[in-house]
Amino acid sequence: MNLYKLTYKPLGSIAVLIHWPKRIEKDILRNINLFRHKIHADMGEYVLETVPAYNSLTVFFDTARIKYSGVVADLKEIYASKDQKLLTANKIWKIPVCYDDEFALDLAVMAKAKKLSKEKIIALHSDPFYDVYFIGFLPGFLYLGGLPEALEFPRKDKPRMKVSKGDVALAGNQTGIYPKESPGGWNIIGNSPLNFFNVDVFPPCFAVSGDQVKFVPVDKLTYAAIKKEVEAGIYKIESEVYG
Repeated sequence: MNLYKLTYKPLGSIAVLIHWPKRIEKDILRNINLFRHKIHADMGEYVLETVPAYNSLTVFFDTARIKYSGVVADLKEIYASKDQKLLTANKIWKIPVCYDDEFALDLAVMAKAKKLSKEKIIALHSDPFYDVYFIGFLPGFLYLGGLPEALEFPRKDKPRMKVSKGDVALAGNQTGIYPKESPGGWNIIGNSPLNFFNVDVFPPCFAVSGDQVKFVPVDKLTYAAIKKEVEAGIYKIESEVYG
């Protein structure tokens, strides 16, 4: 597991902030998740929660049971372990997306700038298996890695004050789905009818760091049918286990 030179810093008095090299890489994602798994397995007695990001991990601990110095010492010992097995299996989530002009507000502009057809952009966007790095910005907003280089595109100069729930968008070398209505500056190329955060179920967000997402293009009729099932609470997101 000891593949990178990590730094450990206090985050207030209740957590340790661990930093990896400042790069967005699948190997770093795997290393963070392996470390998380071992932390919960070996330190679960006093670790309350772990929160991953692109190249960091925050470890919250029970201050009544252990001091900061003791947590850091245990973390360093675990990271130095030669155990490379990640015992938990992750999932590939298949996310239906309608790329119709009604939803794809920025697709035509992007196609013109890229000198690509809208069909080509849709094919490129829906081809990869995207890695879920972490969840943030909004509850249920999945930060995804793996956008094809041909689709990299700057965020909008002037953000929209209102982006619809389920809008699928991209900016820079990232793509994602807005889980609720909000302001946003990413380029919208489609919409998914799914709920990405639901306080009435557990866990409220179905995906976790280390999972993958596959976008599946659907037409407007299929989109409408799925949306009705989602609203009725009977739609089951298609997924498969990997790893």
